[in-house]
Amino acid sequence: MSDEQQSVESAQTSDMVEAPVETAPESDPRTHRFECRSCGYVYDPEEGVKKVGIEAGTAFEDLDPLSFRCPVCRSKVAAFRDIGPRTKASGFEENLNFGLGVNRMTPGQKNVLIFGGLALAFAFFLSLYSLR
Repeated sequence: MSDEQQSVESAQTSDMVEAPVETAPESDPRTHRFECRSCGYVYDPEEGVKKVGIEAGTAFEDLDPLSFRCPVCRSKVAAFRDIGPRTKASGFEENLNFGLGVNRMTPGQKNVLIFGGLALAFAFFLSLYSLR
């Protein structure tokens, strides 16, 4: 191999090594929701917990681990697990590419799809009475 070919190959390999690897943008952990593993209650920092006087905007990390309990089942802070931000799609990561795009929807979007479909079906059912 000539020196020119070696320099071209080394330039190509250095370009491949130096190329930045794109990673998914990390969300702020203070906005993540936490789910109680005992009962399924979800603590959302955007909502807070009015029942026990926790204002909206209070991150889960800011809660007192000694005094905070799950409002439903009274479990301790250790019973909660991080389920990510509100905009994260629900379900297992490896299953997000299946299901005609429905698996990439957030829980709120899925609720709109399900209950909107039910309302539409009910409206069509009621329209059958106009066929008289």
